[in-house]
Order: sequence, then structure tokens, then C-alpha cells
Amino acid sequence: MHLRRLSRLSIRQAWGLAPGLLAALLMAATAQAQAPGGSAPPVARTQAAPPLAPASATVPEVPGAAPAGATDPQAAAPVSRDARRVYETSRAKLVQIRTLLRNTNTQTSVGSGFFVAGPGLIVTNFHVASQLALDPERHRGVYVPVDGKEGEVELLAFDVTHDLAVLRVKSAEAGASWPVLDFRPEPEPLSQGDRIYSLGNPLDIGFAVMEGTFNGLVQRSFYPRIFFGGALNPGMSGGPALDDQGRVIGVNVAKRLDGEQVSFLIPAGFAQALLARAAGAQPITRAAHAEVARQLLAHQGLVAGRFMASPLRTQRHGGYAVPVPDDALARCWGAGRTPDARSFSVERTDCQVDSHVFAGDFNTGFLRLRYEAYDAPNLGQLRFAMLHSASFRNEAFAVRGSRHKTPAECTERYIEQAGMPMRAVICFTGYRKLPGLYDVSVLVATLNQPTQGVQGRLDAQGVSFDNGLKMVQHYLAGFRWEGGKP
Repeated sequence: MHLRRLSRLSIRQAWGLAPGLLAALLMAATAQAQAPGGSAPPVARTQAAPPLAPASATVPEVPGAAPAGATDPQAAAPVSRDARRVYETSRAKLVQIRTLLRNTNTQTSVGSGFFVAGPGLIVTNFHVASQLALDPERHRGVYVPVDGKEGEVELLAFDVTHDLAVLRVKSAEAGASWPVLDFRPEPEPLSQGDRIYSLGNPLDIGFAVMEGTFNGLVQRSFYPRIFFGGALNPGMSGGPALDDQGRVIGVNVAKRLDGEQVSFLIPAGFAQALLARAAGAQPITRAAHAEVARQLLAHQGLVAGRFMASPLRTQRHGGYAVPVPDDALARCWGAGRTPDARSFSVERTDCQVDSHVFAGDFNTGFLRLRYEAYDAPNLGQLRFAMLHSASFRNEAFAVRGSRHKTPAECTERYIEQAGMPMRAVICFTGYRKLPGLYDVSVLVATLNQPTQGVQGRLDAQGVSFDNGLKMVQHYLAGFRWEGGKP
């Protein structure tokens, strides 16, 4: 759940897959997919990726900048006396984090942060400081406390998967006294409905406090996220969320654009773990793509492992059984069209795992499964074949590539799954600056019935090549025909 996209990377590394390798891999994948898929636990899925807004503000041309028409955060309902007290006791420990271009000294992104134990240590979001990690030769970071006195900061450590970073004031002296925020002890859990207070510098217009409620953890979030019933706005990314005693319970990270007062916090325990890693670390002064790749590879291992750990649940469309993920892992949404005796009916399912992470200039880590099931008893075999083929052709792949990724390399084959003939296309796309990471897509369509058919697609972003292939195998093994002998 990330707040915005930052920074543009300049160095490109061209690499791809060996010619003919994909065809061999698809043969291997489909061969292994012949094993029975097994029953799968129940699955729920996410609706078409819900829009998330960054809690950090950026210059207008940077994706993720404050949305047009954003309301003034200070126009919200008046804060309570408790909120006023929390803000007054914490304001000296808050900072704004700015990323500046070295040659022009103009800011490219703005977020928030707060002082924690240690000589000038600051916690913020990775997406606030990502340009310092991936393009430090062109960018520098500064902090601005409530008194407006600007100082330079350096990046010590970051956690891509939990969207956290630890900065240090460059002029900080060991043993110097700094006003710091304390963390709420883990043995003192909050209860749903407890008042909490989010602080930061929204829209770069001044420090503010937003009062809201603690609503537990977000359901089906791949990593723990706190559901904050309150307002977060661009510019507040990386700021602290405090209890009524002014202790840190979380770090601001995102909000939903399609909801009201639906915002998200990173639990404070992840920030404490990163602080422990940052102890004694040397400042990051060179592009850290290798470390970003290492963390993303660990993340994809967890995503792939959970996806393949249990059998996929069976969802039926007429005589077809298609695989959908476990309810605890994903949300699934369905849509259908009322059957028309003169044409056809169609049912759609879209499942998504809330596993995406911010990789420095784009999001990755998505896992999505989609289906379309057609039934056209009165359409005729030839017209149905044309409809089914047109739907297959309409599916897009990133064949042109981008500054972040290589062009997709695809192969197509006709396969059999549990005796059912299918048409399949598999594509791999490599990450230019993050070696070892790929996007994989597999598109399949059934071919066993003259006026019925199912089309399915799996998209997994930011996975290793081996795990991508294993996920394809796991997915294909879930297709079956159960409506009688084809």
C-alpha cells in the first residue's frame, strides 16, 4: 500500500532470455501441470486494484503527486483537547523530509518523519527517501523541523517491503541530546475504537495533527497494516501515528482514494526492527539497486511460497473447474451478464493478492488471477470460435519494454491439461536494474467445447524466474473439465 511513485532512474542494463528457452520452459511447465490440482481452500479476492494515494507530496509532473481537488486537511472537524495536547508535546520531534536535485536545489518530493532514539536518527517511509537510495548522485535529502531551520540528512538503511527508511542528521554528534518520540511497548496492544493521532506536513502547507480511530489490522493484507479511521494526505508519508500518551504506534503510509477516512499505517514494530539494523550502518552514498533487488527477491519468495503452499480452490463455470486463490490470501470479485438467448452469457472473476510493494520508481509484487467464462448455446460453433479467439487476442503484453523492464518474451503452445485441450501463452519480462526479478504472465483458453469456453490469466510481478515457472505450473494444474467427457 504505497503512497506515491518517486524518482527517475537513468542507468539501463539490457539483458533478456535466451532464444528458445521459453518454449522449452512452457513444455516443462505444462508437462508438470498434468498432475491433479487437488482441492483448494476457499478464496476471496480483491477488486480491481483499489486506488491508493501517497501520503507524500511530489512535484506535479511526478506520478503520485497530490490529487487534483484535494481538500485542505486543516478544514476537517476541529481536533479535541487530547489531540491538541499530543501535538504540543510532539511537535518538536516532527520533521518534514525533502528530496532536492543537487544541481538546481529544487525539491522533487516531500514527506514527513520523526526523531527517534539515537544521535539525530529519523524514521520515514522508503518512498519518501527512495531517490537517496537509487539516485544519490543527483539527489540530496534535507529535514525541516517546526522551527523551519533546514539541515542535511543521510540515508542509513531502508526496508522496501514495509516501506520504511532510517535517516541521520549529518551534523549529529554522538552523545548529543535530541528530542525523540518513544514507541508504545508491544505488550500494550490497542483496542478497536481507541483514539490515535497522525502527524505530518500535509500538502507542504504546515505541520498538522489528524485525529482518528484504531481499527485493528487490515484483512488480507500480505504484510500487517493498521487500519486508521482518519485522514491522511500527500506530504504526511513517514509521519508518526501516536497514542493518547504521545507514543508511536505506527507510521503513516497510504490512504484509499475511493473511500472516506480509510487510511493505513505501518505497525511500529517494523520501524523498531529497521532501527536495530541501522545501528552502526554507514551512510548509503551509491545507488543501492542491488540491495533493493535482494529485498524484493526475499519478498517474492514469500509471495510465491504462500501461493503454492496450499491447493487452489475450485471455482466452477458450467462444466469447467478453474483455480482461484485461498480466501485468506486474496479477494475475488465477480461480474456477469444476463444470459441472452440470441447471443451469449459471460461470467468474470478477478482475484488479487494485496502483495505489491514500492520499488523506487514503480510498484511491483502484484499477483492477480482473472477469468472469463462464455456460454453461447445458440450462437453457433463458428461464431463462438471467432468470439473466443477475439477475446484471447485482446489480451495485452508489454512487448515494447520500458526504461524499467525489458520487452516481454513470449511463446505459444497447444497443451492438454487433465485430458482437456487448451491454448496457452507464457511471457517473461526482465527488470533492467534489478537482476533476478521478472514479471510472468500466462494466458490460457479451453478448446474442448463448441460453444462454451473459459479464458484465464495469471500475472505475477517481481518474481524469480524459477518461482515464476513454478507458479505457472501450480496455476495450470488447477484447470479441469468436469461436465462429462470432452
